Amino acid sequence: MELKHLFTGDDTERAVSPVIGVILMVAITVILAAVIGTFVLGLGDQVQQTSPNAQWNWDQGTAGDSSPDLTLTHEGGDSVESARTEVTNSGAGTVDNDCGQGDWSSTTITAGTSCDIVNDGNTVDGTYRLIWTAEGGGTSSTLSTYEAN
Repeated sequence: MELKHLFTGDDTERAVSPVIGVILMVAITVILAAVIGTFVLGLGDQVQQTSPNAQWNWDQGTAGDSSPDLTLTHEGGDSVESARTEVTNSGAGTVDNDCGQGDWSSTTITAGTSCDIVNDGNTVDGTYRLIWTAEGGGTSSTLSTYEAN
């Protein structure tokens, strides 16, 4: 056996065949096209927004006094845009004030900010939920729930 032949080899003994090289090039092209297409179509911008993490206090007043019958207060945590919130009620009572944009004392709800939900002696009944909706309306989440007496 010739020592020179071991190091140089002949043209039929290659480590990677041209077919494998073509397959790898096609695979790389497909992956790059998928990544570029994702950014061009804006699919990367639609990553789900996470709901704010905040503490809420529901205060049910006494019927007949001058205070609101049900008040929702932001106790701490993340700030929340008031335009992204609403209060729903599953019971027989009515929600006079949905605590959406314009109903809070500011457009950004921070610790200490309150909203009167039920006023004027209406019945506070059922389950109240503070619902947050992500920008674009893609997702929503219940931030707080209150079971009325």
